[in-house]
Amino acid sequence: MTEKHKTIISRLLNFFSRHPIPIAQFTGRFLAGIVNFLRITKTSETIRLNIEICFPELDKQQRELITRHAIRNEVQSYMEFFTIWGSTAQKNIARIHHIQGEHYFHEAIEQGKGLVLIVPHFGTWEIMNAWFAQYTQMTIMYKPIKNNEADQFVRAARSREDAHLVPTDESGVRQIFKALKQGGTTVILPDHTPDQGGELIEYFGIPLYSSNLSAKLIQKTKAKALFLYATRNDQHGFDMTIEPIDESIYQVSANEGTGIIFKHLEQLVQQHPEHYHWSYKRFKANPQLKKIYNIPNHEAMALVNTVRNEMILGNDVLVEN
Repeated sequence: MTEKHKTIISRLLNFFSRHPIPIAQFTGRFLAGIVNFLRITKTSETIRLNIEICFPELDKQQRELITRHAIRNEVQSYMEFFTIWGSTAQKNIARIHHIQGEHYFHEAIEQGKGLVLIVPHFGTWEIMNAWFAQYTQMTIMYKPIKNNEADQFVRAARSREDAHLVPTDESGVRQIFKALKQGGTTVILPDHTPDQGGELIEYFGIPLYSSNLSAKLIQKTKAKALFLYATRNDQHGFDMTIEPIDESIYQVSANEGTGIIFKHLEQLVQQHPEHYHWSYKRFKANPQLKKIYNIPNHEAMALVNTVRNEMILGNDVLVEN
């Protein structure tokens, strides 16, 4: 990458980060409008397929409405991220107008057992970091962005929140375990595919290679676990929701614990599908579905239905036995 190219990227990042939230949201809606109108981007087709996989019971018109709203919300979120990353912690805290379930967080902190925050790719999750950093030391896994300019930009934002960034490898996991044992807090985004390995765990009726790190952290350290998300409101701010994770997560295996987290996420997505970030190619994390994002939709759905039916038959056999 040339120095000129690097300079352009830096200028664009700084330009967008200086925009107030209303301008960022307007820009996001404008860009999403173009995507929805033209319907030519590969990402929009990924979103459509993911929504059809998760909501096969809806008709095409219903799914298309969710798709258009989801594209608009996701693009707006990315534009909001730039503004959030470029703002002070105090300004971001002020942008959170309402917190539902705040008492769950304060009760967990008072216990001093460590805290695992489960944060899905939903809404505008970046707005929450500054609020939590007021009360607890954050230790967060961070995978460097390939573009050095963007990486420096995001790292600078994290440093303003006093977050301790650790690598996404075994050394990072060890540091998180240590932090939790000392009463600290970590944040885990559960709905991603691990770079290597993983366990096949059911998500929307499809077994997908998944990391069970969240459940292991919770179970081995006995840290408290909370599920949280943030969505924009009509006053150019955000509302945050904090929910407890089912206590049974401490009594089951790591894979079953991950399944509990996934069920919590599924319920949220089913209630508010328009706020989930659907652009991630999550469902290729099944051995039979590796190519579904590169083949015609009807072929992809036929493969998905085959895998789902096999899963149903397998569950029925287990119940009978």
